[in-house]
Amino acid sequence: MNKQNRRNFLTSTAMATTGLMASALPIDTPKEKKQLLHHVFFWLKNPASQEDRDKLIAGLQTLKKIETVRRIHIGVPASTELRPVVEASYSVSELLFFDDLAGQKTYQDHPIHQQFVKDCSHLWEKVLVYDSMDV
Repeated sequence: MNKQNRRNFLTSTAMATTGLMASALPIDTPKEKKQLLHHVFFWLKNPASQEDRDKLIAGLQTLKKIETVRRIHIGVPASTELRPVVEASYSVSELLFFDDLAGQKTYQDHPIHQQFVKDCSHLWEKVLVYDSMDV
């Protein structure tokens, strides 16, 4: 490759790289959307009943179908070290992610959620809800 072709190649490559880097930079960085998290803890009336726990978990699984639910996590207490700050007396928990307050409201009023409450509320003795927004 002669000097002129090499110089043209290097110049073209540098310009293309600069253009790609510039196009990757946001022109106006919008604030990230703040999600709403809905964390629910359930204490079963019969905490020793695997059948009741399975029914509750199956009911919670139906909530995935609600269009405003962005993500769902269903869990049971982990076998972590017991410390005074760890609450592990609940039977099952669910953590739902919504885009905003309106999405959470849609979920609350949705027929699938209403059916879940109707079908499963006889299983629990206590429910505790923690709703939080991203900061």
